[in-house]
Amino acid sequence: MEDVLNNASVKRITAQLREHNVSGEVTVLSDSARSAAEAAAALGIEVGQIASSIVFKLPDGRPLLVITSGAHRVDTELVAKFLGVEKLHRADANFVKSASGISIGGVSPFGWQHDGTLPNPEPVVLIDVALDAFDVVWAAAGHPHAVFPTSYAELVQATGAKPVSVEA
Repeated sequence: MEDVLNNASVKRITAQLREHNVSGEVTVLSDSARSAAEAAAALGIEVGQIASSIVFKLPDGRPLLVITSGAHRVDTELVAKFLGVEKLHRADANFVKSASGISIGGVSPFGWQHDGTLPNPEPVVLIDVALDAFDVVWAAAGHPHAVFPTSYAELVQATGAKPVSVEA
């Protein structure tokens, strides 16, 4: 598992964590953290403490990153209404990879590096206010076996995310 720390996405995210003064260090898990439930089980924490990075496609082609509690499903109608758009579009694996530079299962709120194929590559970033209920939350670090601890306040400050309730 040592080579996980040498993964290009994990290295990029580690650098971003330092740049934004995020206090947590990347942790390599022996089990996959592709889902919030898997990550929570591997860390021995509540699933709500997982800060899942879910990507959608906005009507204008821009990516939307929703950093949500692992205990929630994103209510796409509620989020679309909040953003003043007709609807959110599902993002397939290719869109997620081209927008973030990270494959599904390891998408992080940090270290995005788009591949230049999207007309509007900068993501709109929202964060689930439910994450504020926890002192420590854990997010993916660019690989299905890599995560890092942080806080709601650090995520808001470092990502510029707009706080919103994402579950009706």
